[in-house]
Amino acid sequence: MAAHDLSMQLLRERELLELLLFKLDEQQMLLATGRSRWIRHAVNETERVLAAMPTAALTRDTLVVAVADEWGVPEATTLRELVEAAPTEAWREVLSGHLDTMTALAAEIDEMKQVNEQRLRTAIRVTQETLAGLGEPTGEYTPAGDVLRTDDARLLDTRM
Repeated sequence: MAAHDLSMQLLRERELLELLLFKLDEQQMLLATGRSRWIRHAVNETERVLAAMPTAALTRDTLVVAVADEWGVPEATTLRELVEAAPTEAWREVLSGHLDTMTALAAEIDEMKQVNEQRLRTAIRVTQETLAGLGEPTGEYTPAGDVLRTDDARLLDTRM
């Protein structure tokens, strides 16, 4: 019974990780298109997902201990060790499937986070350069922050 509960909890955690990945992808699209108006909302939504993670992890850890006790494995067992100690091939497959998927999602999240951080740094730099160069030609930038044109493109129209 505890193994079933653990499997369901792992599924809930996978859904949280997928939602986090979606929210990071949403942020990336907003950054890439320059739609900075909505970034604050996207960040708030991401923070809500992140706030749910510790509770989910604690529940998972509690269930891992219960399953370890049920299967006669030491309580200080990791999920990977629990997979290896599973009494049937079916439980090994189910738990390793969850573990593999969660590991892949974590890698995707890390990659997406790094791209978003780079885009945010680029947006800050472009904004600072534009503000510093008001009245001076600053050029036009690509979403990656490279100079596309060096003529008089502006983020702010100073002729008003």
